[in-house]
Amino acid sequence: MIDDTIAAIATPLGEGGIGIVRISGPSAIDVAKKIFKAKYNNEWYSGPGFRITYGHVIDNTSGEIVDEVLLSLMLRPKSFTGEDVVEINCHGGILPLKKILHLSLNNGARLGEPGEFSKRAFLNGKLDLAQAESIIDVIRSKTDAGLKISINQLQGKLSQKIYSLQEELLNMLAQIEAVIDFPEDDIDETSLKHINTQSQVVLNNIENLIKNADSGRIYREGVRTVIVGKPNVGKSSLLNALLKENRAIVTEIPGTTRDIIEEFINIKGIPLKIIDTAGLRKTEDIVEKIGVERSKEIINNADLILFVIDASEGITNEDYEIIKLLKNNNVIVIVNKIDINSSFNINELKNEFKDTYITEISALHNMGLEKLEQEIVEKVMGGQVSVDDQLLVTNMRHKHALDKARLHIIEVINGINNGVPGDLISIDIKSAWEALGEITGSAVSEDIIDKIFNEFCIGK
Repeated sequence: MIDDTIAAIATPLGEGGIGIVRISGPSAIDVAKKIFKAKYNNEWYSGPGFRITYGHVIDNTSGEIVDEVLLSLMLRPKSFTGEDVVEINCHGGILPLKKILHLSLNNGARLGEPGEFSKRAFLNGKLDLAQAESIIDVIRSKTDAGLKISINQLQGKLSQKIYSLQEELLNMLAQIEAVIDFPEDDIDETSLKHINTQSQVVLNNIENLIKNADSGRIYREGVRTVIVGKPNVGKSSLLNALLKENRAIVTEIPGTTRDIIEEFINIKGIPLKIIDTAGLRKTEDIVEKIGVERSKEIINNADLILFVIDASEGITNEDYEIIKLLKNNNVIVIVNKIDINSSFNINELKNEFKDTYITEISALHNMGLEKLEQEIVEKVMGGQVSVDDQLLVTNMRHKHALDKARLHIIEVINGINNGVPGDLISIDIKSAWEALGEITGSAVSEDIIDKIFNEFCIGK
């Protein structure tokens, strides 16, 4: 049982129209009564919840007005945390927010830890662990598609699937226990055959979820995409064209970009964390040399590489040096400046880059960009996943749990086929159930729960 009351600022610090201080716990109303004075309704805390009351936050030691506010009251158990919750909506400046939080802490609340409001919602049965984790995904969504996936998980669609698989495993466990407890009833062969069939169904469902996990991760985390090439081939122009704004400095002077520029780009619903690097070449400039070395490091960790070549110059020795670095990477080759040289011969590139896209563009004049964007989508997603018709696993913790469950189900199938005793088969069934329970929180350690919620921001 949670017996203390927490408070925290639930909106980003800075200047804005509204800021919120959230208070949750058994003494939330008592804390608010000490610092809030309603303008018209002094009995704001009595009666039903889900009401907003206009008034002022008062410093109860000096009697001074701190801010003009709206107070939202949500009574247990029908609140987000399952506890009494008061949210004080004040002006969105750093000073009023901090003063109201300070008064809350001085009058009976303690400062909430990162993610503690969501953790209380989980502990009070308002949502399961997968739903709780989806909250942070909603906040961090980079595209409409990513937001849709996160909302689906917040509504419990992934959890429902996991619960149904766990129910199948419990049915299997009951049957195997019957085989163990009543061997004289001659039900072994029929029951084991049925368990084997059920195991295969569960396995297929788990493998389908695992299969789409990499695509789900893309929507959640974005694709780490690096633009590489020698100096002055149009890397920064390409970044600006994809962003549709002048983010990077573009000049005719080689080596203008000396450090790493990072931006998120939405390409047909897929978030790309796109990185414009320093031009790769031998240089004596100390600053540029550092930038070149950073670029080489980033290439090794990239999910996708956009390799830019200057059509007006053809393929140079510098390009071939870069090609050596890209042999084992996921690459799209971009021939830029075709407005200057539209007769560029790409056959030589096709010999170097088999089974990859080679596309011709003019970043300056926005030629070929639509085709490039489509190629990026196809390269990243393989055309296999649609957000509208797939349940996607976006969290790598969930994928690891599914991997464990999959291995245990395979052991169940192998055990049945090889005549392994029923009590040993039941161990793998239980282990598969527990692995799936790690996703929803029905079978997970307190340390893992703490680790998950510590990744949240304070106030959520």
